[in-house]
Amino acid sequence: MSDDSVQNYANHARWNPPFHFVVVPILGINGIVALVMLARTPSLATFWAALVALAIAVGFVLTRQMALRVQDRVIRLEEHLRLERLLPGRHEDIESLSVRQLIALRFAADQEVPHMIDRIMKGEITTKHDIKLAVQHWRPDHLRA
Repeated sequence: MSDDSVQNYANHARWNPPFHFVVVPILGINGIVALVMLARTPSLATFWAALVALAIAVGFVLTRQMALRVQDRVIRLEEHLRLERLLPGRHEDIESLSVRQLIALRFAADQEVPHMIDRIMKGEITTKHDIKLAVQHWRPDHLRA
């Protein structure tokens, strides 16, 4: 893996070009066109076209949200298993972590995790953003949806 393909805080956001730069803009433009057509020539057909455009866009967003929710559940499970292995006897601390905190912790290398958990428990770092910024040894996640 070349240095510019190494994942870190600055480049870890995942863009899926066909999704983000083709499908989403087309659905947005389609919705706008359908609403403009409805406003210019109101009829049952243009109303139906606008309604279908809205339903497709909303359905698409909901489908994406469902996939991300499943991904978050898998990450939560993976991190619970990893943390139970790395932090025996700290079950209560692990259980007190939010899903967002677990999602951020997945980027921390194993050797960093105990210190990161201590900092989270003390309230020094709490948000997903803060936790990811605090990671010193990035553990990449290339399998995200």
